[in-house]
Amino acid sequence: MNWKEIYQKKKVRIDYVLNLVHSNSTIVTGMAASEPQIFLSKLHEVPPSLQDINVFTCLNMKDYPFFSTKESEGRFINNSWFYNGSNRKVVLQGLKTMTYVPNNLHQAATNLIQSRKIDMYVGIASPMDKNGYLTLSVGITYEKDILEKTDLVVLEVNNNAPRTHGDTQVHISEVDYIVETDYPMPEISIVEPTEIERNIGERIADLIEDGSTIQIGIGGIPNAVAQFLKNKKDLGVHTEMMTETMVDLFEAGAINNKKKTLWPGKFVCTFVLGTQRLYDFCNDNPGILMLRGNYVNDPYIISQNDQMVSINTALMLDITGNVCSEAIGARHFSGTGGQLDTHRGAVKSKNGKGIIALRSTAKGGTISTIVPMLPQGAPVTIPRQELDYVVTEHGVAHLRGKTVRERTLELIGVASPDFRNDLKNEAQKIGII
Repeated sequence: MNWKEIYQKKKVRIDYVLNLVHSNSTIVTGMAASEPQIFLSKLHEVPPSLQDINVFTCLNMKDYPFFSTKESEGRFINNSWFYNGSNRKVVLQGLKTMTYVPNNLHQAATNLIQSRKIDMYVGIASPMDKNGYLTLSVGITYEKDILEKTDLVVLEVNNNAPRTHGDTQVHISEVDYIVETDYPMPEISIVEPTEIERNIGERIADLIEDGSTIQIGIGGIPNAVAQFLKNKKDLGVHTEMMTETMVDLFEAGAINNKKKTLWPGKFVCTFVLGTQRLYDFCNDNPGILMLRGNYVNDPYIISQNDQMVSINTALMLDITGNVCSEAIGARHFSGTGGQLDTHRGAVKSKNGKGIIALRSTAKGGTISTIVPMLPQGAPVTIPRQELDYVVTEHGVAHLRGKTVRERTLELIGVASPDFRNDLKNEAQKIGII
């Protein structure tokens, strides 16, 4: 079979793909760095007569016109598994083009497939090899599951997309249309930790023992943690997101994946997001195993890694341990993502630890992030009965197995000193202590 000829027959221009969109259709696109930028940037150009087009995305990299203008109301709805700045801006403007999809990451694909018919999947891919295989490059969180269940598969084949190992391979025979592109992979800047974040990061690093397998995200606190892990030995990685800090730790010799219980010798992840340096590291790297989110983030799978440590951040938590990481009151901010997945898995792991990190105050120190009760409308990302460690710049609270009274006193102890008396008084009014 001449796969090159088949590839050429499936190659079309983006205008052809846009003509395949119809009213009341459901379109799912790749997430984050896997999003099809050409398709999403031109989607608003479909005829105005088309209405009620549902587009499922996750962690949009750009402010696309199809969801960010008044004219899009009634025509498009962007259903997002995880908000970023552009999504929040649209919601604050009062546009009815954006809504959130509650989920745990490992169930995202399954829940969507069971809830509706999916008409089209559009994502990116690395160029085809001689045997007719492309790869889904930097994202397989839900992408391949959706691709296998949809009626129509369109891939933007990007010369800059890394070729990856694991379960990312897709054969040209499984693809309906190809759009060739050459845009740069989206990059996110590295956040330099503040002094407070470094303080928190050092406390977290002290909890991580040699030989642990870690899950860690992005941002000031995770970056600070990584800086203090460089002298650790035999660390492994089992994480939803492959990040720049993991390259730093690999090059420092702290990460070698040798003592992992599952997949020893391999980084295990479900998507990649960072700088060009990270994409270059992942390109054709057999040491990185990209697997589906329904496997990587399954708490049962995660728990099979001995000494599993999950490190996530939060916006606030109440004095009994209910964690909110995705909203400020009823105003949605980000998403659950894989936080509950990885925390649950780590807590169930042999000698594992689930760590939630946060600064003790917000808005320039004017409000406490540890509160008597979560604000009205705030979702609970991690319920108190599952919370393990909480780390702020003022200390470490270990809550697993503790009573409400004990955990309240521990959390007040790691709150900002400026708010401890108020928290104690409120706890007494509520009758907790």
